Amino acid sequence: MKISTFASITVVGGTMASSLMLSPMPKPSAAAVAPVVAPSLPFTGPATAIRRIQHATDLEAPLTPTEIYAQYVPPPPPAPTPAPVAAAPRAWAPPAGYVTIPVPIYRQTRNLNCETAAMQMGLAYYGHYYSQDSLFAYENPDLRAPIVSNGVIVQWGDPYTNFVGNVNGSETAFTGYGVYYPVILSIARSHGVPNAYGGEGFSPATVYAELAAGHPVQIWMEARWSRPAVRTWTAWDGRSIRYSLAEHSVILTGVSATQVRVNDDQFGSQYWVSKWTFETSWRDFNNMAVIYR
Repeated sequence: MKISTFASITVVGGTMASSLMLSPMPKPSAAAVAPVVAPSLPFTGPATAIRRIQHATDLEAPLTPTEIYAQYVPPPPPAPTPAPVAAAPRAWAPPAGYVTIPVPIYRQTRNLNCETAAMQMGLAYYGHYYSQDSLFAYENPDLRAPIVSNGVIVQWGDPYTNFVGNVNGSETAFTGYGVYYPVILSIARSHGVPNAYGGEGFSPATVYAELAAGHPVQIWMEARWSRPAVRTWTAWDGRSIRYSLAEHSVILTGVSATQVRVNDDQFGSQYWVSKWTFETSWRDFNNMAVIYR
């Protein structure tokens, strides 16, 4: 900058300042001038210094919590259950007076050949195996129809000499019935068990003694141990025939103090029944039996 220029600026500036200083200043009115009064505010907050705003570069460490919680630790797993100790095997010993005979269990193959199926089991126990049909061929069925009046059989064949009716028939429909002990006994003796014997009027004590001695016993009773009516018809040969429309035959294969064991060919099953049940149903057929020995 030139000195002359600087001098000009100085003169101009000085002239303007002199002009301002020489001009009189207006005086404010009394109403416009208010006394300066210091504001009076209520005292609030603690008398401590206000903490300054902190930035990310100078944040203070967080306060230590007043409560400290222990970390969760799960309980230990339960101890494994020890494996059961196997008991030493024991030989099964039947109670006194308890006898079973290992007779095979067969199921009847025709509607009404229960007597043949029971005989088949008795023969098989002694090692003589025959089909039911081959044994039934010796029973010479009498196929003549019965004379029936008011639902009661008046006259029909003789089950002491032949199988009565159709082996695939029905007792309740009067188309088939069965056969009694003389025919079964004759076939059993000629097919490997010559010492077998049978009849009617046996005492329960005789049957239990034969079972205890290991001899199977075929008996006549009602199917399912039911108690239907027992009646009589007259055979063509004049014999009086005691009958039930639930006639059935099974073979006994065991005995205890209170029960007998049954191989039931109707179901192909084996079970125990009380002596009272056996004796009650057996009595309806005049205690008929064949003993295999």
